[in-house]
Amino acid sequence: MGKELFLEIGTEEIPAGFIPRAMAEMEALLAKELEHARIAFGDIRTLGTPRRLALAVKGLPAVQPDAEITAMGPAKNVAFDAEGKPTKAAEGFARGQGVDVASLTLVTTEKGEYVAAVRKESGRPVPDLLAEILPRLVANIPFRKSMRWGDLDVRFARPIHWIVALFDGIVVPFGFGNIESGTISRGHRFMANQPFPVRDFAHYLDECERHFVIPDPERRKEIIRREIHRVAKTAGGHLLPDEGLLEEVSYLCEYPSAVHGTFSAEFLKVPREVLITSMRSHQRYFSIVDDAGKLLPGFITINNTLTEDPTVVVKGNERVLRARLSDARFFFEEDKKVALSTRVESLKNVVYQQKLGTSFEKMERFRALAEGLADLLNPVVKGKASRAAFLCKADLVSGMVGEFPEVQGIMGREYALIEGEDAEVAAAIAEHYLPTQAGGELPSSDIGAFVSMADKLDTICGCFGVGLIPTGSADPYALRRSALGIINIILDKGYRLSLEEQVDKALGLLAPKLTRPAADVKADVLEFFRGRFVNLMADRYAADAVEAAVAAGCADLVDAAARIAALAQFKSHPDFEPLAVAFKRVGNIVKEGVDVAVDPALFQDPAEGLLHDAVQGVAASVRGKIAGRAYLDALTEIAALRGPVDTFFDKVMVMAEDERVRTNRLALLTGIARMLGTIADFAKIAA
Repeated sequence: MGKELFLEIGTEEIPAGFIPRAMAEMEALLAKELEHARIAFGDIRTLGTPRRLALAVKGLPAVQPDAEITAMGPAKNVAFDAEGKPTKAAEGFARGQGVDVASLTLVTTEKGEYVAAVRKESGRPVPDLLAEILPRLVANIPFRKSMRWGDLDVRFARPIHWIVALFDGIVVPFGFGNIESGTISRGHRFMANQPFPVRDFAHYLDECERHFVIPDPERRKEIIRREIHRVAKTAGGHLLPDEGLLEEVSYLCEYPSAVHGTFSAEFLKVPREVLITSMRSHQRYFSIVDDAGKLLPGFITINNTLTEDPTVVVKGNERVLRARLSDARFFFEEDKKVALSTRVESLKNVVYQQKLGTSFEKMERFRALAEGLADLLNPVVKGKASRAAFLCKADLVSGMVGEFPEVQGIMGREYALIEGEDAEVAAAIAEHYLPTQAGGELPSSDIGAFVSMADKLDTICGCFGVGLIPTGSADPYALRRSALGIINIILDKGYRLSLEEQVDKALGLLAPKLTRPAADVKADVLEFFRGRFVNLMADRYAADAVEAAVAAGCADLVDAAARIAALAQFKSHPDFEPLAVAFKRVGNIVKEGVDVAVDPALFQDPAEGLLHDAVQGVAASVRGKIAGRAYLDALTEIAALRGPVDTFFDKVMVMAEDERVRTNRLALLTGIARMLGTIADFAKIAA
């Protein structure tokens, strides 16, 4: 069974967004520490609430196992002189390893003989090791922001008030700041603000429940889910699903309870998204809808306590919400007095980025890009794409978006519809911000897709053009997200276009703003897209298949994705590995290839003619299949060349002394290499 480790870090309220990552990092950090210390362990379970982070792991031994450790030293000829006596290098190495120089041994490696020190290390009691590991663990949990408190030289998300650390029920002694580990935890801040002792993990869970704390976030989430559905049904409606809000709320409380409140039906005249956003983003309220999905004048909020009189809580929440919705209604009515087209002029007074000009200038650039995309991909919608691009940023200077930034685009759509704009244009105004996150919803229409791609491409090329390039985790203009958005739209819509040409057009429009040479910017932007595309594809297919296909070109992303998929599937071909070896050999020999026609009259061995006939037999069909992007079929046909290629290499010396014969043989292999090279670079396949 092994022993159990339990750790709880009790704190002041930690922001909800910090907790999930902290739990994951605690698990990873502990696993790494235990592995490094050679301590076997079972599953690690992590828990978290606003006031505590905890973990439990079973299956630990009482004593660390003994180990025999071999440390490599200098080469033999450095460690010993000509007479075989140890040099100062050998003596220094032995001294550093804590062994006698006479005990050094010789180990044969690929690089020759080296001296080594072999020492036995006795296992230490695991509690002693944990007393060293746990303070490092606490100190290294990462947070977006951490703080110091008092005059202590330690940092954490929020001040720590207690630490419970137990190994098999016995305290693991260590200190962090002014807190010493012990056995005492605390209950809910308001409903059971008192200490309680902890014996082990199971006892901890029981005592937490008795003290109105549910430390498991998944259990809290299920309680909240059950409660909000129940309250919505009692209110005569259905819950509007919101998994993101449910996740957030589950980390805002230790003992959740749900209550129902209402607001005046008059507010339903305000666009639905504004009401939902106001309740969700500002108040963390869940919305309620009727059977038809229409918003009802009510909300559900989650409390962190059980209240004797819920009406008091409800009235307070209703009062706060009423003020927010009153503001929303006011801005909505005022905004309708100014046409979107009029607001576009105001964008001339809004600086988008100091070096890249105003929002109006940016709009003019990506409007031209959107029109170009329409010309290329769907000319019928060019006029609507142009109009959508012209209007899509106008709501940024509206009162509603100024107060509720989360509804940008949505309000542009609503105001456009009110003003009688074309419904497809209005929809594209909202869609041009999509996707807003990884794996998020994509524009449904070509109009929205063209404007979205154009806006994002202008942002990427503009930022790269003035030196605002993402570094490490710093990406203030969300360029990585924009690039992935463009890539996902292209793949989703199947748009056949040259990314290189679109970058050229964007840089041409940005020419007066660039502070770097356009050629350098272009190279950097294309490499940036390539990196995002490779990462995206590597989540779906084998990494070597991705690299091999991309090496053959990825300016046309739809084509590159098709080649990746075909190559990944082709890897399951029963003869794939020997095929890959044969094709790699072809590529390694021809390198750049030779641009001469194969002359059968120069063949000196039947194997040359056999290979030439095989290539001629499949060439036309393979070209047709490649042209039709039937890459798996093309690869399957190319696979028929394996036998003739193997025979050719067995029988023929490619680099013949006769220059004409040598060049002819290289030309034969060049034909194969170039046929393959249109699909993938087989040199990058792991086989």
